[in-house]
Amino acid sequence: MKTYLRILSYAKPYGKFVPIYIFYAFLSIVFGLLNFTLLKPLFDVIFEQVDPEVLTAFQQKPEFSFSVEYFTHLFNYNFLQVAEEYGKLGTLFYVCIIIVVSVFLSNLFTYLSGVVLAKVRAIVIKKMRMDIFGQVSKLHIGYFSNERKGDLMSKMTNDVQEVENTIVQSLRVVFREPATIILYFAVLFFMSAKLTFFTILIIPITGAIIGGITRRLKKKAVESQQSLGRLVNILDETLGGMRVIKAFNAENFMKRKFDHETDYYSGVNINMARKNELASPISQFLGVTVVAGILVYGGSLVLSGNSQLGASDFITYIIIFTQVLNPAKEISRAVSSIQRGIASAERIFEVVDTPSKITSPENYTELKSFENQVSFKNVNFAYQDQLVLKNINFDLERGKTIALVGPSGGGKSTLADLVPRFYDPSEGEILLDGVNLKKFKLESLRSLMGIVTQESILFNDSVYNNIAFGIEHVSEEQVIEAAKIANAHQFISQMENGYQTSIGERGSKLSGGQRQRISIARAVLKNPPILILDEATSALDSESELLVQEALTKLMSNRTTLVIAHRLSTIQHADEILVIEKGEIVQRGTHLELIEKEGLYQKLSSIQSV
Repeated sequence: MKTYLRILSYAKPYGKFVPIYIFYAFLSIVFGLLNFTLLKPLFDVIFEQVDPEVLTAFQQKPEFSFSVEYFTHLFNYNFLQVAEEYGKLGTLFYVCIIIVVSVFLSNLFTYLSGVVLAKVRAIVIKKMRMDIFGQVSKLHIGYFSNERKGDLMSKMTNDVQEVENTIVQSLRVVFREPATIILYFAVLFFMSAKLTFFTILIIPITGAIIGGITRRLKKKAVESQQSLGRLVNILDETLGGMRVIKAFNAENFMKRKFDHETDYYSGVNINMARKNELASPISQFLGVTVVAGILVYGGSLVLSGNSQLGASDFITYIIIFTQVLNPAKEISRAVSSIQRGIASAERIFEVVDTPSKITSPENYTELKSFENQVSFKNVNFAYQDQLVLKNINFDLERGKTIALVGPSGGGKSTLADLVPRFYDPSEGEILLDGVNLKKFKLESLRSLMGIVTQESILFNDSVYNNIAFGIEHVSEEQVIEAAKIANAHQFISQMENGYQTSIGERGSKLSGGQRQRISIARAVLKNPPILILDEATSALDSESELLVQEALTKLMSNRTTLVIAHRLSTIQHADEILVIEKGEIVQRGTHLELIEKEGLYQKLSSIQSV
């Protein structure tokens, strides 16, 4: 119930929806009930059971009052007027016309109440999607290392859709159907309290049986959504790694993997369907059993003369009671399906409630400029229990370039990720102009930094929008100038639509060198005082590397740069080189100083010069 109410909280403020929905739903129920209560006078005419004393009582037109008695008296007064003037056939027409009008109004207000709920559904789902998307975008980088991307995608798409299909769709059932049952039973009690008490004895038994079914559904619903997340993950890996899959003839391996997960997903859903489909037949069977019981019990009372109900009253009573079965069946079906939605909602709220480990402090400092240096002071960093960086100390002064070199897996990229606070140190501190990075507002800290990585992260959009990514109020001239500095303007101009050309998913329509130069143009346009280059040329061929390296040299001019290099030839002019091995700085100095010392740097240099 707590999860369900939390979902409904996304519809706040309720004020503009609830009153109008209640108004429409109430009128729909009233007119729907009127359709069947009008059957009694219809039967009275057909069976010629109109009491003469009743005729006398209703021959006088009533004075207006807002009450059930007034409207009942008014109907009977007009009913008698028609009967006297047009006879039985006329009264049949009179009652049938009123029934048709009542049915029309009942359906009209049902439609209007449905439109109101559609608006609520749209608002709830939009807010929920934005909530989970906003939360995911705020989460620290480390979160995504521990979570499967496919499962996250499934939560943001399939789970939200499941909430819409089962829970939000059930709002009409949850609010409207109980009200329908209450009003119908009120009429039934008014007609015969003795008979109605007999009918409701079976309701607790029905509820207990259906409740037992729904409790088993929730567990299977969780398993179903988890399996669907794994399916999405396999699809994502397959589509992203198609080149490798084909190169290693692994199509059958991936097919078997997908087939195994699909079998599991199908089995869980078949199991759920068996339980889900059981609720409605059980409720219907029990309802019909009650009707049969009423026919036996109530019929015997009527036939023996021990009931205040006449023949037409009893038939009307049976018809009205059968209409209670439909909302009861809808409620049982909704309660069964809601369990799947609850399971999906709980998976969504797991993400929404996950706190980000990297946040701006409450009393943050707005960072507007970089003046002196970035300093690492006794910095250690661990992934869970594995120590990755040990006792890192160095100063990156403004306008200087420090290069990080060393074997793969030594911690170079992790060290660079600490500067924009993608991670925080486990011990020690990183200072910018003497102030701990944790004291700055995250957005202001990262606004001073430009990052170019080995893998060019581009988006399925135009060249222009990829270069201007995240920067507002930028002119076309500025974008073109940035592209020229990055040695990208020439190939962009030769594309079919120039800067408005779509580059495909992850820049698939471009070569590696072209993608990298657009990434550099993006960094140039941002014009950051601090630059982080993470092996920006290591995946390129010689010609592309030359163009990219030339662009990087322009970009690094007069900037404070932290560069991770695989090829030592690209960092020979760095002001200081830090050699990182197993998370520690094992050597430091300029290229000329390190090349003359025995050690890891000299070894790496000799290997690359061969």
